[in-house]
Amino acid sequence: MPEYIKRLQERRANVWEQAKALLDAAEEAKRDLTAEEEQTYQRLNADLDAIDARAKDMAEAEQRAKDADASFRQLLEQQPAPEARGGAADQEVARVRDWLTGKSGSRSLDVMPDATMPLDQRTLSKLTAAAGANTVPISFYNRLVQHMIETSGVLAAGPTVLRTATGEQLQIPKTTAHSASAGIVAEAGTITANEPTFGQVSLDAYKYAFLLQVSHELANDTAVDLLGYLAMQAGRALGNGFGAHLVTGTGSSQPNGVLTASTLGKTGSASVAGAPNGDDLIDLYYSVIAPYRQSSSCGWLMRDATVAAIRKLKDSTGQYLWQPGLQAGSPDTILGKPVRTDPNVPAVALAAKSILFGDFSTYFVRQVESLRFERSDDFAFNTDLITYRAIIRGDGDQVDTTGAVKHFIGNAA
Repeated sequence: MPEYIKRLQERRANVWEQAKALLDAAEEAKRDLTAEEEQTYQRLNADLDAIDARAKDMAEAEQRAKDADASFRQLLEQQPAPEARGGAADQEVARVRDWLTGKSGSRSLDVMPDATMPLDQRTLSKLTAAAGANTVPISFYNRLVQHMIETSGVLAAGPTVLRTATGEQLQIPKTTAHSASAGIVAEAGTITANEPTFGQVSLDAYKYAFLLQVSHELANDTAVDLLGYLAMQAGRALGNGFGAHLVTGTGSSQPNGVLTASTLGKTGSASVAGAPNGDDLIDLYYSVIAPYRQSSSCGWLMRDATVAAIRKLKDSTGQYLWQPGLQAGSPDTILGKPVRTDPNVPAVALAAKSILFGDFSTYFVRQVESLRFERSDDFAFNTDLITYRAIIRGDGDQVDTTGAVKHFIGNAA
C-alpha cells in the first residue's frame, strides 16, 4: 500500500506540473489557452480531482478500518456467554419461517431493522468482504433491502433516507437559493440584506404493495431457501415500483423523482442526435459547483445503454473518459466520480434527460419504519396456495434545488 500511495502522489505531482506548464506557456506568450490546450487543461484538472478523490477515499477507508478494529476490540472485551451467541439471528429466522408456514398462527408480520445494528450502516459499508461484509449476518430484512437497492439506482446512489415510525406528512425545509456574495460597504453605509431563500418540501407516505403466491409444498420444503426467495421477489417488486417513482415521479400523488426535480446542467452539442460527447460530460461535470462535486455522494446516474455509449468516448488525447473500478465491489467512474445505473432513467434521445450528475445526498427518501407482510391461506384456497402481501410506504423529493443535481438533455444533430 505505501508504494501505491507513493506512485499516486508522484502521479499527482506530474499531472500538476503538466497543467502548470500549459498556464505558464500561455502567460509567457501573453495569450489565452487555445481550444486544444483548454481541453487538455480540463482533462488534467479532472485527473487531479480523481486522484484527490481516491486519496480521500483511501484515507477514509483507513480510518474506517481503525474504527472497526477499535469496535471489535470493545465487543470482544464484552463478549457474551457461548450459549447466548448467535441466538438473535437464529430466533429471527425461525420467527419468519414459522410465519411463512403458518405455524405462528399470526396473519401479519412487521419486519423492522435490528436496533442493535442500524440498517443504514450495514447497507453503506457492506460493499466488499474486506470492508466488513463478512461481519454482517444476512437476515430477511437485509436481503429484502439489498434487493430493493439492486433494482433502484437512486437508493444505491446515497440519498438521505429518513425513517419514521408513522406515516404522517413531513415538512422539510428546502433551499431554493444561496446568499449572494458580500460587498464593500462604506463607513456608516447601509448593509444590504443578503439572505438565502427557503421553501418547504412535503414528504408523504405513498403505499406500494404486491401479492406473491407460494405453494404449500414449497413453503414446507426445508431444502428451499424460502426466506431468500421471498426476500428477492419482494425486494425486486417494491424496488421496481418505488424506484421508478424515485427517478421519474411527477410529485403529484406520487414521489417527486430526482430526474423531475433536477436542473439543466448541459444541453448536448450538435454532433450525434441526443447523445453526449466527451465535452458535454465535462461541461455537465463542472456545471455542478465544487461543494457538491466534492461530496462523497456525488456521482452519475443513467441507464445501461447510455453507459455503453459513454464507455466509447475519448478525450482529445485518445484517453477514455470511462475508468473501470480497480477493486471488486468498487464502482466504475467517469471523471473520477462513480457511475450507477437505473433502467428508469430515459434513453438517449432528442430533448431527453438521459444523464444525471450531482450530490444525491440532497435528495431525501422517506420510508415508514416497518415493512409489513401479511399471509392468507383462504385467498387461494381452491389451489392450495399461500398468498403473501408485502407493503411499504414512502416518498421522495429534492431538498436542495440550487443545482445540487443536474441533468444532460439531448440536442439535435
